[in-house]
Amino acid sequence: MAKVVYYSGTVQGVGFRATVAHLARGRPIRGWVRNLPDGRVELLADGRDSDISEFLAAIRERMADYITREDITERESDPNLHGFRITY
Repeated sequence: MAKVVYYSGTVQGVGFRATVAHLARGRPIRGWVRNLPDGRVELLADGRDSDISEFLAAIRERMADYITREDITERESDPNLHGFRITY
């Protein structure tokens, strides 16, 4: 399973994407993170449900001062994803 997360708040220009990428290292998470033109950040996290939940909890804890809203949807896993990256 994969989750797409849209973060709102002061999430651009504060190292949000770099922090998310750092938190993904060493975890069995595939996907990407990117800024959106409307000021939100979009995240795709693909992996086991428990690993994704732990990853998202770590993001919430580390970036709590910047996140005001988090919208999560599920989608099918993508077997073609490899690693985790920041996209533009």
